[in-house]
Amino acid sequence: MRKILSLLAALALLCACQNGPKTTISGTITGAADSTLCVEWMASDGIQQLDQQKLGQDGHFRFTIPAKDTPEFYVLRIGNKRIYLATDSAASITLTANLDSMATAYQISGCPLSEQIRDISLSQQLMQKRIRGILDNDALLPGDMKDSVENLVNAYKEVMKRIYIYPHAGSAAGYYAVAQTLSDGYDNYQLFNPNAEYDDALAYDTVARAWAERWPDLQLTKQLQNTAKKGIKLTKPFNLSDLTKDSEKIHETGLIDITLPDSKNHFHSLSELKGKVVLLDFTMYEAPESQRRTYAMRTVYKKYHDRGLEIYQISLDQDAHFWKTASEPLPWICVHETDGTATNLYMVQKLPTYFLINRDNEVVKRSDDVTDLEREIENLL
Repeated sequence: MRKILSLLAALALLCACQNGPKTTISGTITGAADSTLCVEWMASDGIQQLDQQKLGQDGHFRFTIPAKDTPEFYVLRIGNKRIYLATDSAASITLTANLDSMATAYQISGCPLSEQIRDISLSQQLMQKRIRGILDNDALLPGDMKDSVENLVNAYKEVMKRIYIYPHAGSAAGYYAVAQTLSDGYDNYQLFNPNAEYDDALAYDTVARAWAERWPDLQLTKQLQNTAKKGIKLTKPFNLSDLTKDSEKIHETGLIDITLPDSKNHFHSLSELKGKVVLLDFTMYEAPESQRRTYAMRTVYKKYHDRGLEIYQISLDQDAHFWKTASEPLPWICVHETDGTATNLYMVQKLPTYFLINRDNEVVKRSDDVTDLEREIENLL
């Protein structure tokens, strides 16, 4: 059904070319004779192809698509080489490129918004190249490598906020900048992760508020608002004086009890694990380092489970289906939270965060205070 609706939406977009304002995308891509150039629409539920042309010896092309007074994102693509564009009104975009460097060196005019998208795309590619250079540097120790990447990425985020996000929050460029992804050599991850960093959530909130003023009815606006709201709730710093604890949630030993469902909708409570040493873990399976972290936790679980260790892992993933799929093969207790109650009660400000609970159901350590996890578990066992 989703594919049918997407196809109908694409057809409706094409049919709209017969009436109303139009955007033209034209230009030349040299060295691309006999190649097929596609123009694609980045719809809310995926990418839909709008048109395609086989290029001649001169590489000239011209597409006509309907213009809207709302942000729309498009892709010009030959094979796996892409150029990203955006409009929020009728425009006449002219583009020149060479096939070999199509995605990294092209000229564009006629649409300031698409020029901004180009600048962000090229900056992102340069950033990714610099990250790869650090990761491929065998002379760096792993810790130095991680610090170098973090410093580089943090500086890049500040540039994006200063040049694009805050000045152009209410435009497609503001959204495009805040929604970037990068790779750490293993996985792709969000440049601005609103579920992990409070400042990132504020960046999303800035864009969400600006879009709500200009385009309150757009589905993408609602998605931005939901993302920002959840991120701020999850990452906002807590003060002890702000924390209110429901007396019914506090176990007689002082443990703040949690009861949450697993993927089969069976409920598990922390208080039921009295007599075991418990690693209470707050995480997101979609986070960039999740696979490596899960592998490390498997090693700890296998080593100490028979001696009395249990892991109670709370996923904060937005995609419940992804959480269920990722948690299915894990041998410990995997539950899911959607309303932020547990994260608020345990004052979780970043992910991952974990707590160690002794056999008497008492919280004795927080991850910030642990330097050697296995040694701490050994002491509690």
